[in-house]
This record gives sequence, C-alpha cells and structure tokens, in this order.
Amino acid sequence: MITTDFVNGAPNWLDLSTPDLDGSIAFYGGVFGWQFRAGGPETGGYGMFRLEDKTVAGAMTVTADQGTPGWTVYFRSTDAESVAKAAEQAGGTVFLQPMDVLDQGRMAILADPGGAAFGIWQPGEHKGFGHVTQDGGLNWVELYAPDVSAAKAFYGSVFGWSTFDVEFPGGSYTTVNPAGADEDAMFGGIVPLDVDPAEAQAGAHWTPYIHVPDVDAAADAARRLGGTVRTAPVDLPGVGRIAKLSDQFGAGFAVIKGNPDQQ
Repeated sequence: MITTDFVNGAPNWLDLSTPDLDGSIAFYGGVFGWQFRAGGPETGGYGMFRLEDKTVAGAMTVTADQGTPGWTVYFRSTDAESVAKAAEQAGGTVFLQPMDVLDQGRMAILADPGGAAFGIWQPGEHKGFGHVTQDGGLNWVELYAPDVSAAKAFYGSVFGWSTFDVEFPGGSYTTVNPAGADEDAMFGGIVPLDVDPAEAQAGAHWTPYIHVPDVDAAADAARRLGGTVRTAPVDLPGVGRIAKLSDQFGAGFAVIKGNPDQQ
C-alpha cells in the first residue's frame, strides 16, 4: 500500500496542473474536504492541498500553452539524475530535466515509452505526502499502458519494481511494488489501455485513486461541482467500491472505498 515511509520507487507526491486554481480549490474542497495553502511568491503560485493540516497533494496554474489539466504522480528517488538517465536508456522521454525546487527537493518530469507521463521527486525539506491511504489521501495508482509487458520491463529497469498478477473473476490484474519489498507493499497496478473506454480516450497515463468514505457521495459531489462521472460507482470483489471521475477542467482521477478486509 501507499505509505509515508518514503520508500525509493514508491509514490511520494501528487500534484495538479489546472487552468483555474481557485476553481480547482473549490472543487476538491467540495469533493474531499481539502483545504489549500498557497506558497509564497518564490513558488511561482504553487501551493499545497491539506487535510487536517497534513499535506495530500500540490497544485499550480498551468496555461493552455504550458500543458493540459491533469494529475501527475511522482515516485521517490535519492538521485533524480540517475533515474532520468535510466529512463532515457530504457526508451523513455525526459520532458523536464532534473531541477532544484528551492530547498524543497529536486524534480523531473518523464514519460515511459508508451507515452504515460510521471514525475520524480528527490526529497529535500519536503519529504512528500503527510497523509495517504485513508479518507482524503492517495490510496492507489494505476497505469493504463498500450503494452503491459513493455511497461513492466521499463519500470523494472528504471525503478527495480517487482510485479505479480492477482487473479480476479474474469482475468488477472498486474500489481507493482518497490524493489526489495514483498507483495504487501504493492501500491499500484498496470492494465491494458483498451480495457476501459473511460481511460482509453486519454491515451497512456497514470490515474491516482483517492480514498473516500462514500464513493457514491463523492461522485455526486463531483457532478454537482461541474465535474464528470466517467465510470459510475461499481463494486469490485475483494477490492471495494470505485468510481472514475474528472474535475470541471478535465483532470481525471478515481475514488475508492476499500474492502475493510483488504485494508
């Protein structure tokens, strides 16, 4: 599961690019109860979503010529340069070369060979999440890949991830965990891009899942606040209840209420 132990190769941050920061603050506050704390002038408008005074994600304004609205999942590394180099050697792309973010850490934005973008966060003063797994926190990440085998090989090469298949009615699901960790440390999954029409139209990408106390209520709130319910709430045996949503600007995400037996 996703933790605040900050293990190398595991998710340690999440942030939102939005054309309207105030609109996004209102939306995610209404859906998750998040509050926003703006950074100072030196942050370029970047700030933090918080829940009970613990950090859950970041957000910043991005204009149309800078990029499209969306969520970026970051994975921890103690050496962003080496990860960027490994990604390039494995056929990936470096969109943003490793750079310092004040004294907070070092970041890079990459893409895998299938085109899914992701980030690297090398911690400085900012270690990453203050709250995960439970209500209002990141609970899972999912990669929609055009070639699951190629994705497994790429991320295995770059991060050393281990993968294993979990059998469900109707098929199997590929899960991932950090190098050197057992299956109890799994934090995400890799699925074929064409398995879900709600995801396929976006091309290869990572989807973050936020845990909520009531999936149906979260979907209703998203719709009421101008967002879209891309996949209606549904129960997944052995997992819990999920829904796939997007905010009013098109940034996609999912919500989950886990099966208590799986927590």
